[in-house]
Amino acid sequence: MKNNPTDFWNDRFGQEEFIYGTEPNQFFKEQLQKLQKGTLLLPAEGEGRNAVYAAKQGWKVSAFDISEKAKEKAMLLSKQNHVSIDYKVDGVLDFISNTQFDVIGLCYTHFPLDIRKKASQYLLQFLKKGGVIIFEAFAKAQINNNSGGPKNEAMLFSIEEVKQEFTNLEFNILEEKTIELSEGEFHKGKAEVIRFVGVKM
Repeated sequence: MKNNPTDFWNDRFGQEEFIYGTEPNQFFKEQLQKLQKGTLLLPAEGEGRNAVYAAKQGWKVSAFDISEKAKEKAMLLSKQNHVSIDYKVDGVLDFISNTQFDVIGLCYTHFPLDIRKKASQYLLQFLKKGGVIIFEAFAKAQINNNSGGPKNEAMLFSIEEVKQEFTNLEFNILEEKTIELSEGEFHKGKAEVIRFVGVKM
């Protein structure tokens, strides 16, 4: 694995196929359907599967990723689906927006450990009061599975870490769960995840 995250993700997303598939994350899809349409931010959005799904449902979507290749794939997917998304190439701590978003979707956003807590807090400033975060990521126990995720246990989440990193949220859902992933080549099989839906207080 390359040490530079941008190079790593450009390599991974540089393949012709959509490596995490073109369908949205299931938990994200289920939770988004319950909410009134508005503005949505998708950090580390990769190839655009969640962004394009949301745009097709009538959401105004902003997204970003550190990978230029990811943006190219997302733009292709949005064109194929005849929707428009605002997609920037940015690191999480470099992202800037004047929008206070209704929803932020975090799907497998495993930021580097040295910035993770700071990144979580930084993103919260772009969420309006009463806004919702939809989150799904790999739990610590995922280290024993081959269905995806970082091979560094410290980059995986615990419920306690979620509570520490996402302060000022009221959790409607916060759970650790075993699920069956079917999201392209790199998210496939039995997986241990942490999910939450949190409202900004």
